[in-house]
Amino acid sequence: MNKDILQGQWKQIRGEAKSWWGKLTDDDLERAAGKYDVLTGMLQEKYGYTREIAANEIDKRITEFEDRLKTKTKPTS
Repeated sequence: MNKDILQGQWKQIRGEAKSWWGKLTDDDLERAAGKYDVLTGMLQEKYGYTREIAANEIDKRITEFEDRLKTKTKPTS
């Protein structure tokens, strides 16, 4: 699920990804282009994460991103 969200909303997520993972350059983010496996590999390379930790980090950030979007679009009564 988070893989689909990452790819589908990459343009919105990309801006936040710079603040989440400051070691990733604009070129890195351009190369990732919303591809989960590529981003996982970059986090492993830049931060020394294991594949599992990198995947968990991405999942956590995407879930937080989605939760914020849901709160912003929730109709007020």
